[in-house]
Amino acid sequence: METTYLLPEPGRDFTREWEVKRSRFIATARRVMDETQARAFIDEVRTTYPDARHHCSAFIVLIDDVLPVERSSDDGEPSGTAGRPMLEQLKGSGLLNIAVVVTRYFGGIKLGAGGLVHAYSESVGQLLPEIPRARRSLSELYRVDLAHAEAGRLESELRDRGVEITDVAYGETAGYTLAVEPGGFGSLCDTLASLTQGQVEPREIGTTWIES
Repeated sequence: METTYLLPEPGRDFTREWEVKRSRFIATARRVMDETQARAFIDEVRTTYPDARHHCSAFIVLIDDVLPVERSSDDGEPSGTAGRPMLEQLKGSGLLNIAVVVTRYFGGIKLGAGGLVHAYSESVGQLLPEIPRARRSLSELYRVDLAHAEAGRLESELRDRGVEITDVAYGETAGYTLAVEPGGFGSLCDTLASLTQGQVEPREIGTTWIES
């Protein structure tokens, strides 16, 4: 199973507009985490451009971080001329958890099937390079308990060695949650052994997804 996924940057929409033979094509993309969010986004774009003739769409979302769900819609355009070309652009980009809607204002000149495929494909293809990427990776989590007197120094040493600290809990000791790539347990043990003279051993507490 792949453990790293390329995602669009969260928290914003991305839009690009162009014209083909007097028809306006407005491509809008957003990060979505499930099919419900994707369909809500499509409805939102419809509301934003209520007088447009077509709102063709495509999206790819992960289910349980394993199986991609792919959907597309021609929204009244001839079958296969809009949604499918848009989806192929998404698949070729490597992005996941993304939805895109291409809104068309008809300009009075028919484009033909080939022209529509080109217009909808290019609408997405021109937009995708403008979307910043985030990488989501599966990491293993380990807990270590450190004496308060040593915690500050060890935290700095761990960060300098590229160990990601995702949480710190203070009690009788300082409890650190450390994230490493799958298979990185041995290297983490070696690092901790060298920093603590073998007095601290990590214990596994699960996995998590981390974005960078």
